[in-house]
Amino acid sequence: MKTPVSAVPISLSPWQRAWLRFKANKRGYISLWIFGILFLLSSFAELFCNDKPLVVYYNHAYYFPIVKFYPETTFGGDFKTEADYKDPFVRKQLTRGDNWMLMPLIPYSYNTINFNSDSPDPAPPSAANWLGTDDRGRDVLARVIYGFRLSVWFALVLMVIGVVIGIVMGAIQGYFSGKTDLIMQRVIEVWSSMPELYLLIIFASIFQPSIWLLIILLSLFGWMGLSDYVRAEFLRGRNLDYIRSARAMGLTNWSIITRHLLPNSLTSVITFLPFRISGAILALTSLDFLGLGVPPTTPSLGELLAQGKENIEAWWLSMSAFTVLVGTLLLLIFIGEALREALDTRKI
Repeated sequence: MKTPVSAVPISLSPWQRAWLRFKANKRGYISLWIFGILFLLSSFAELFCNDKPLVVYYNHAYYFPIVKFYPETTFGGDFKTEADYKDPFVRKQLTRGDNWMLMPLIPYSYNTINFNSDSPDPAPPSAANWLGTDDRGRDVLARVIYGFRLSVWFALVLMVIGVVIGIVMGAIQGYFSGKTDLIMQRVIEVWSSMPELYLLIIFASIFQPSIWLLIILLSLFGWMGLSDYVRAEFLRGRNLDYIRSARAMGLTNWSIITRHLLPNSLTSVITFLPFRISGAILALTSLDFLGLGVPPTTPSLGELLAQGKENIEAWWLSMSAFTVLVGTLLLLIFIGEALREALDTRKI
């Protein structure tokens, strides 16, 4: 149930009233909490989804393999390579006598292969692998958690870069107008006509695929939609009376833009942020599904969907990635709708 407009105190600032309206939208407010909790937990996925113990007590000394490298010789082994904590010999050494180790809730990382599976890979869900394994024997639940984290962080970085560039370009066009706006608008039209997918295919064949390469390439095109809204707001506000008064008082263009025009133009920017994040997540998932995204070893929802397409009988592959993807997009859409209603200038 939404709080009536008259119930919002008029004495509050516009941003405080907008926050109260946002909280009144229960669906959006709860979605924000759910998305925030999931994002926070996935950001620390190594603490509860890892193939290394959190703490090891061995021969009256404490070790922390999750943050430090320990060779197998530290625990009575013969090799100087990093200890494999799923190896039967190492586990026996670490659980013998007074020794003990504390494993995470999910004893797999995104690249951990379960060599002890009773079924051929991809293996169905079981007590050992709650969402089964993929075609290489890696735990699906671990890859979904790490893939969700990668997708959200990728979308946030891409969103920040796009917002900064879009605001700068839109502000320059809208404030100075005239020839500046005309020239920049023609450049943007030419640049937006470039075939983005073809450029991604070309660069993917030339350079080693990486997450940063994708961020750079998508950032070249992701700011243009936002710059149009900022440009329109600046064009509308540049001739208002208070802006003319500011010019007459001798304020610099920088002061007028940052202190007067830009704060009044942020409503459209903030409203579109959740939708830009969902668009970036979909872009990364689509590129990974087509094989143009991150390297194969990187956990990705799109790569998991591609595995599901190649292994139709392994329903848990596509179902897991599809559920996480759809759930994430729904949460972002609900947050975006609540923001749009909260920042509606027609409401008090």
